[in-house]
Amino acid sequence: MSAAMTDVAAIDFARWLRPGDTVLWGQANAEPRTLTRALVAQRHALARLRLVLGIDLSRTLQPEHADAFDFASYCGAGGNRALAGAGVLDILPCSYSQLPALLRQGSLKVDVVLLQVSMPDAQGRYSLGLANDLLIAALDSARVVIAECHPDVPWTHGARTLAADDFDLLVHAAEPPLENLPAPSCAISAAIARNVAQWIDDGATLQLGLGAIPDAVLALLGDRRDLGLHSGVIGDGVVDLFERGVLTNARKSIDAGTGIAGVLMGSQRLYRFAHRNPALQLRGSDYTHAADVLRRIDRFVAINSAIEVDLSGQVNAEVAGGNYVGAVGGAPDFIRAAQASQGGASIIALPATAGARSRIVVRLSGPVSTPRCDAGIFVTEHGIADLRGLGLEQRRQRLLDIAAPEHRAALEAQA
Repeated sequence: MSAAMTDVAAIDFARWLRPGDTVLWGQANAEPRTLTRALVAQRHALARLRLVLGIDLSRTLQPEHADAFDFASYCGAGGNRALAGAGVLDILPCSYSQLPALLRQGSLKVDVVLLQVSMPDAQGRYSLGLANDLLIAALDSARVVIAECHPDVPWTHGARTLAADDFDLLVHAAEPPLENLPAPSCAISAAIARNVAQWIDDGATLQLGLGAIPDAVLALLGDRRDLGLHSGVIGDGVVDLFERGVLTNARKSIDAGTGIAGVLMGSQRLYRFAHRNPALQLRGSDYTHAADVLRRIDRFVAINSAIEVDLSGQVNAEVAGGNYVGAVGGAPDFIRAAQASQGGASIIALPATAGARSRIVVRLSGPVSTPRCDAGIFVTEHGIADLRGLGLEQRRQRLLDIAAPEHRAALEAQA
C-alpha cells in the first residue's frame, strides 16, 4: 500500500469496498467525518455494507441510512440511540476487553478501517490522534485502510504510528475534529463527588468516565499527591491535575510516570495538552482493559456509573425506559480489577433519581450489566453504601439508606 495525501474529491469508495464488507472507524471525536459523510453520500452506488460503530457524537448516521447499511455497535450512546430506537441497530453485548480478540480472530470481522490521523512528524510517522482503543485490533485484520488528516488532530504517543505506505488512500480532512466541552456541574453531582473523593488517597491510580460527576470528582482532588491515570476515556478534567502537579503517575505500579488512556473526548485544550506529550499515552483496548494488565495496578480506584442498581447490588448500565442507551462497556473489566487491587476500590456513582423515578430499585428494568458478585461501593448524593462482605439483607438496608428519601418507604414495602 502507498498513498500520497490528496483532496476530498479523490474519495471513491466503489474502488475500495466489496459487497458485504464490514467497515469500522474511530469513535466519538475520532470519527473521520470527511470520510463518513462521503460514505453516506455514496451509499446507493455501493453494495450493502455492515458498519460497526462506537460512540456516535456527529449524528452523521440516521435511521433512514438503513436502506444501504446494517448497523452494529457495543453501545447505544449518542446518535446510536436513534438507530436503536428505530430498530436498526444490532447490539453487541460484549465487555470492552473482549472486543479486540473478536476483531483479530475474525468473529467480529472488519474489512475496511476509516481513520482520522495527525499530520506526520519529522520521521514521516502519522499518529492515530484521539483514539487507539479498538482501532489497533481492527488495523491488524483489515484489508483496506483509508484515512483523513487534519492539523488540529494532536500527534499523540500511542501503541502504533503509521507511515504513508500503510494507507490505501489518504485525504485532507474538510473539518477539524469534534470537541466536547466540560459538563456543567450542579448541587447533586457536587454532593456525589464529595462522597466519591473521600475514597481517593495519595498515590491512587484512577479510572473514570466523562460527565458532570467525574469532572466534579477531579475538581476536588487538588490537595492529593502523585495520583495516576489508567482509563479507557479521558476528558478535559485531567488537564488541570496534570498541570498542577497532582497527576504525576509517579507511584503507579506499572507505567510509572505515564498516564494511560484509550480515547480522548474533550476540547482543544485537551488536544493541545496531549500533543507530543510523552506523559500521556494512548493504547489499544487490549491493554487499557486487559485483565493481565489491570491486575498489576495497585491502589486502583475505578469510578463508573449506572442507569439503575437493585437492592442486591446488581447493575443495569444498558437499558433505560425500554431503550438501549448505554453499554456493557469496560465497567466489568475495571470493577473486577479495582476489587482485586491492593488498596483499590470499585465505585459506582449515580444520582438517586432520574426525574420522578428512583434509580435504586427492587428489580432492574433492563439486563444485568454487572452482577451482584462484583458489587463494591455505591454512591449517591445521599450517602455511601459499601457492600463488600455483606449479605443480601445488609445490602438491602445499605442501598435503601442512599436512595432518595421520598422513595425509601415504597422501596422497602416492595422489597
